[in-house]
Amino acid sequence: MAKILVFVEHAEGNLKKGSLELLSAAKASGAEVQALLVGTGAKGLASQAGRYGASKVFASEGSPVAAYNPEVYYDVVAKAIESGKPDIVLATGTSVSRDVFPRVAAHLGSGIITDGVGLEISGSDVKVRKPFYSGKSSAQASFTNSSVKFILMRPNQLPVSEPSASASPEVVDISPPARDLKTIIKDVVRGASKKLDLSEANIIVSGGRGMKGPENFKILEELADVLGATVGASRAVVDAGWVSHSMQVGQTGKTVAPTLYIACGISGAIQHLAGMSSSKVIVAINKDPEAPIFKRATYGIVGDVFEVVPKLTEEFKKLLS
Repeated sequence: MAKILVFVEHAEGNLKKGSLELLSAAKASGAEVQALLVGTGAKGLASQAGRYGASKVFASEGSPVAAYNPEVYYDVVAKAIESGKPDIVLATGTSVSRDVFPRVAAHLGSGIITDGVGLEISGSDVKVRKPFYSGKSSAQASFTNSSVKFILMRPNQLPVSEPSASASPEVVDISPPARDLKTIIKDVVRGASKKLDLSEANIIVSGGRGMKGPENFKILEELADVLGATVGASRAVVDAGWVSHSMQVGQTGKTVAPTLYIACGISGAIQHLAGMSSSKVIVAINKDPEAPIFKRATYGIVGDVFEVVPKLTEEFKKLLS
């Protein structure tokens, strides 16, 4: 039986949705599913990983992994792979996994496929669909002569299965070996926002230069609050200093695939479309009927965002109250 190790990320006592997608895909393949949890509260989340299919959970807790350190995480991941001997390793394409897994793959002389949007697993064989040329085309990638197959998937691409009522996976403690570190993490400063990260959000309301200034993003925040959405932005807005880079959607920002993407005052530059074209439903609001965004939109509203967005907010309040 093939073995699949899933690197499971978590926040505030819950497993992230992208990780649940990968656990579900691994379980559906019929393989033996292992999970790796790192950081504060990892052991306490083992049963949750078990409910989504993991029969064995490698957990690493303690001060060395309390904050992300690439050297320590590398040691933990390498140790879990050495112990579990998986054929396939799955992770969501977050900043952490993009930093750690290429290091591990290079050390093992194994192949790695990043930015996956489709996944087919048959035993130890795996095929990954990934986009090219800013999403204009895609290809199906596979491995040859790779002892361990590393795959980083985009979030919001795969279904999440129903969890089992209870589970008691085997929990294996993974302690990073002591060594002199080149980098010491002194403190982690988190943003004030309590909303989901853009890459995990199910609904995103984004603004572009059509918002005319940073003070006008408050009308997008109001709509997002009603919908339970996260606010994003185009590169032009970020470059202008209106909002932080963490809000940027696009080829040089974050790649997102929400169920609903509302683009407000965004013309639809190629690099922006590359970051959000995988959205299930795209609603574009722009006063220019020739804006490129309308070619990708599921629904288009030709109008002034300062008139349309407040009306949408009021209507959603009525519908959702």
